[in-house]
Amino acid sequence: MGPQATWVAEANRGERPEFEPTPGPFNAAALIEDALERSQRADHFAGDDFVEPLGIFCDALETTAKLTPLGRWATQRYLKRLLDVRLELEAHEAAQQRLQNEAVTEPVFVIGPPRSGTTVLHRHLGALAGHRVARGWEFTRPLPPPEPDTYDQDPRIHQTADELEFPQAVATGLRSIHTYSAQMPKECLSAMAFAARTEEFISRYNVPAYVEWLQACDMAPAYEMHRRILRALQQRMPPARWILKSPVHLQSVPTLVATYPDASFIITHREPTEILASVSSLVATMRSAFSNTVDAVAIGRYHHDLYRRSLNALVDHVDHAALPAERTIHVAFKDLVADTPATVAAICEQLGIDPAAARRSATTVADEQREDAAGAHRYHPADFGLDNAAIRQSFDRYRARFIN
Repeated sequence: MGPQATWVAEANRGERPEFEPTPGPFNAAALIEDALERSQRADHFAGDDFVEPLGIFCDALETTAKLTPLGRWATQRYLKRLLDVRLELEAHEAAQQRLQNEAVTEPVFVIGPPRSGTTVLHRHLGALAGHRVARGWEFTRPLPPPEPDTYDQDPRIHQTADELEFPQAVATGLRSIHTYSAQMPKECLSAMAFAARTEEFISRYNVPAYVEWLQACDMAPAYEMHRRILRALQQRMPPARWILKSPVHLQSVPTLVATYPDASFIITHREPTEILASVSSLVATMRSAFSNTVDAVAIGRYHHDLYRRSLNALVDHVDHAALPAERTIHVAFKDLVADTPATVAAICEQLGIDPAAARRSATTVADEQREDAAGAHRYHPADFGLDNAAIRQSFDRYRARFIN
């Protein structure tokens, strides 16, 4: 994280009125009331499963997030969009009753830990004929359902670009770690945000009270929301197999499988000492777009504890068949890096896809801009309070099973 752009400092000094936040604290009840007034379509939200987490999140934004004025402005826009889209979805489903019977058939989930090749596989598999990934604008503003004739020129592409690229414009160095845009594939946690049960909140803000609640809650409403978004997105498009991706699924494997019982799963594996500092650096840099107070050591501790639990638990999920063995593929990061086309072709063969098609798509994907095109991603484990010897010990079950 380096010095921020001049316009960012100006905005935080109150010298850029276009970025001035609305006065007043974050308050869930007020946000809901404002959203209902804007919609003019309903006098209530269907169900209340998102009210509690939204309230906890809003309280944490005020007490622990330490937002800059610019960060507060961006967060106000973010929450406004989440509530508006949720109401749009409810209105759309009420008008389209047949959506309740719309099936999301045999999706493929890439669910490895962060920084382990999930993005590469997501892009390669999504580039195959008959497959589809959700673009940034689709998981941001999914309604009205996209149309084939206007898909590549949909006005929401430009409408969502500013929001998705905002953190990169503010947080120096973020583009060299992970790029975001309206046209790039988007992770599942953004669809789950419409249920207010998502690690997207945690990646942007220091909200420990919300973290505690999220780790203990039932994630079924988040996965049901995820499925509702997919059903709407595919409503008017040609049939395609969804290729979906997010490390967050590691925390909710049984719920994911219960929601999508015919899904296939690709799990990437990488040495934890090569993962934790990298993802901690990503989150610390992301948070710097919204706050000038970023506790790098606390972020490192959070990721160490989070993935210690989920990756060691992955051994149990595999051993006890929580993941269907015949539809679960394990991929070593080192193999993916050594020969990406061959690794993708092997995955496709196991999924029943022509491996030759996979090799042809590899050329197209390889020509896309690399995530680190803006520069090298540099970080040090000690900056996040991480010790590699302690990491190796605490991930012993996972390492013994999946890391050679």
